[in-house]
Amino acid sequence: MTTTKIDQLNILLIVLSLWLAIKLPFELFLFSYAFLGPLHYLTEINWLKSKSFFVKKQEWIWLFLLLTIAISAPTILGLSLLSGLGAYAIVMDMKNWLTDNVGILILTSLLFAIGLVHFQQKRHIAIFFLASVFISFFILRYVPLSSIVVTIFIPTLVHIYLFTLLFMVFGTINNKSTPGIVAIALLIIVPFFIFNLNIHSADYVLSATTKTNYSNTNLDALNIYIARIMGASDSESLHLNTSLGIKIQILIAFCYTYHYLNWFSKTSIIGWNKAVPKSRLFIILALWLGSVLLYLYDYKVGLIALFFLSFLHIILEFPLNIVSIKGIYQKIANSKQG
Repeated sequence: MTTTKIDQLNILLIVLSLWLAIKLPFELFLFSYAFLGPLHYLTEINWLKSKSFFVKKQEWIWLFLLLTIAISAPTILGLSLLSGLGAYAIVMDMKNWLTDNVGILILTSLLFAIGLVHFQQKRHIAIFFLASVFISFFILRYVPLSSIVVTIFIPTLVHIYLFTLLFMVFGTINNKSTPGIVAIALLIIVPFFIFNLNIHSADYVLSATTKTNYSNTNLDALNIYIARIMGASDSESLHLNTSLGIKIQILIAFCYTYHYLNWFSKTSIIGWNKAVPKSRLFIILALWLGSVLLYLYDYKVGLIALFFLSFLHIILEFPLNIVSIKGIYQKIANSKQG
């Protein structure tokens, strides 16, 4: 499939994702997160590995693995049933300490990705890692609202919307596709379109299962923070079925669904399918099927089992995000010089 046809397909996928998000905002998000998400994690991690994770020295990736373990531990421990453990108090103390510092770990990962993209010598990389830890500590401790931005928005809307948009911009700058420009424009317009919709909360009735899946998994945390930023009171922000709450959920459902569909649509361009040997393909499909069955069995169990993998693909993608931003900047700088 040519680049132009893929860009045309993405225009259709944006429209489809938006239409489904408006019709079924809660159900679409739960479906996309459980069914499309795990397959996206598995295939992207495999593709990133085939590209040496877009870093100069691939052996330093193990630090991303350790950071992801520390980042995901508070959520996994918090959602798990720990009351029966003999070392419950110790485990909870560890969870609380990691929770207090999870923003530092996320920002350290993002900043460290810059060093891995630019440096090759071990000494330079090690110094950059220590500098990343120090800078992250300073920002999270002394910059207002940095904790919310880093811990809530970077792993969610920044990852699924902003980085997807930048990746599309980077590709379109290179191939100069008119449908690509249209797709980018549509993606930028969608949030404004959503928040100008005339929404009647009475038209959206949540099933008991949907309510349970949200209340038991803290999936509504992003909704709450977006609502507060938009001026909703605490009492309003805690209700998903208000007009504002539904608009926020439409945005979230759209962003997650299109993020996944955008990845699968680019198969022939970036060739992530070619990076999967047949033997590994069966393993990936088996893991994906097992993940889906866990979500079907109990959404909370599925979330706990897949949380590390979901966060790992976010962290491992940071170098690619840096490469995209660097590529866009260089293209703009070169065009100005020309």
